Amino acid sequence: MEILKGVPVSPGVYIGEAFLLDEGEEVRIPERHVAPERAEGEVARFEAACAKVTAELDGIKATTENQLGVPLAGILSVQTQLLKDKTLRERIFTRIRTDHHSAEFAVAKTLRDVAKVMSNSPSQMIAHRASDILDLEKRLLNELLGEAREDLAHLQRPVALISHDLGPSQTAALDRNKVKAFAIDVGGRTSHTAILARAHEIPAVVGLETISSDATGGDTVIIDGNRGIVILRPDNRTLERYRKLQKEFQDFETSLVKEKDLPAVTKDGREIHVQANIELPEEVRGALTHGAYGIGLFRTEFLYLKSGVMPDENDHFEAYRKSVSKLNGRTATIRTFDLGADKIDPVHYVAESNPFLGLRSIRVSMKRPENFRTQVRAILRASALGKVRLMLPMISCVEELRWAKGIIEEVKNELRAKNVAFDDKIQVGIMMEVPSAALQARTLARECDFFSIGTNDLVQYTLAVDRGNEHVAHLYNEANPAVLQLLKAIVDAAKEVDLPVGMCGEMAGEPIYTILLIGLGLTELSVAPPSVPKIKNIARLVYYEKCKAIAEHVMTLSETGAILDYLREQLRISLPDSNKFG
Repeated sequence: MEILKGVPVSPGVYIGEAFLLDEGEEVRIPERHVAPERAEGEVARFEAACAKVTAELDGIKATTENQLGVPLAGILSVQTQLLKDKTLRERIFTRIRTDHHSAEFAVAKTLRDVAKVMSNSPSQMIAHRASDILDLEKRLLNELLGEAREDLAHLQRPVALISHDLGPSQTAALDRNKVKAFAIDVGGRTSHTAILARAHEIPAVVGLETISSDATGGDTVIIDGNRGIVILRPDNRTLERYRKLQKEFQDFETSLVKEKDLPAVTKDGREIHVQANIELPEEVRGALTHGAYGIGLFRTEFLYLKSGVMPDENDHFEAYRKSVSKLNGRTATIRTFDLGADKIDPVHYVAESNPFLGLRSIRVSMKRPENFRTQVRAILRASALGKVRLMLPMISCVEELRWAKGIIEEVKNELRAKNVAFDDKIQVGIMMEVPSAALQARTLARECDFFSIGTNDLVQYTLAVDRGNEHVAHLYNEANPAVLQLLKAIVDAAKEVDLPVGMCGEMAGEPIYTILLIGLGLTELSVAPPSVPKIKNIARLVYYEKCKAIAEHVMTLSETGAILDYLREQLRISLPDSNKFG
């Protein structure tokens, strides 16, 4: 038995047979030369392969549009655009016509050189896009060599897919009736593969480093997408335990979904609005299916990152219009672009030695205000169609908030002059995810309409821990007393002026913290759609006054371990079936 820990990107548990996808990582195309007079024939072979791969991708894209919608299918446009890229094609043509290389070697050498540069980038977003290049290379080589890759869309039995990587076109083409889960060596939560896995609701774990070499086809494997754990060749005891847990979890999830539309009201009458985080309009339906009160965080940067093409005003508006129309009166909180750090702007990318402390989020908007104005206009137009809130990311000082509010007012005046409808009283809130903002919470609370706490960055910046660095990731912990002191300061500042305060970071979706967050006074929790029923259920089973007492005691503790032990014990006391919450 072997246990591997990776990054959970799509929840769920699957136990089954491992299907090891031969990615051909060890295949090397030899440097073969052709006679000069054969060069144009090699060019023609390359062009024919491009045509076949384009048709193949268009077919997958059409299927994906029907299943998941246009934006997610747009991810595949990246590869079709690459096939038409003049610079890339010229590099391949030069290797064929000038260096007299075979079409296979010209394709392999050119695309692998590009992928290598991207994979070595300090930016996770650019590094993840290397898989797009490698996926395209393999498709072209399959056509040129006449060797068809294993057709994942026509597997004969349910499997857990194991691979070094999965390209976006492969992930989009997965037969959900056969591929029940997957685990790969590379990737992160912002990769195209992770986005599509969540959209398909396929349990998935990425970043496992060695899973493709450790696993053998036909192995029994457990993929735990909730905890980011993969167990190869489990012993009978582990297998029996996980089968029991899987059955209990499935039954528990079913019971929660049955109650998904019940309000999240504590036993003594405190209502908690449990909302959903989404990245694309097509995810609204899933959020409502899981009982979300509304959309607490719309990560709009994925409208751009999925294609690398900056949306114009109508592109923005259509995405927001679709989302608002599906919500049927529920609120949509739309965050302006949070680009930078690990969500790299593919067009305006500038190398930075420390991108998490560099040009990102609201700073990018201030650097390129024309893009910010375009997005604000679209959000304001959408606000005439339903309940919309506008949220600003990574505000670190009052000057940034005032700059953004100034632009918003200017855009409002422009729309008024053109008689364009919008909600003149649209709420403008801010993400509280920087320690400097938490320390200025009282000032900021007087200048905006709501707070939403982004714990992912707040914890990272407070503890000086890169959560993606395996050497220090164990130090990243939301229960650190310093983090909790900042949370309390934010909530207390909001209470003083009766300002709504919620949380949209990963901490909000962790059951161990739900009682604490309710006790601190948070009234809005926005989580991944599958977590909505779970958090609502906890809220219905506790007393607000008891939660307050628990929170007060937690604030007296000085060690992270002691805090976690106490919270686990209180969860067990309050909820007899707390082990089922993960």
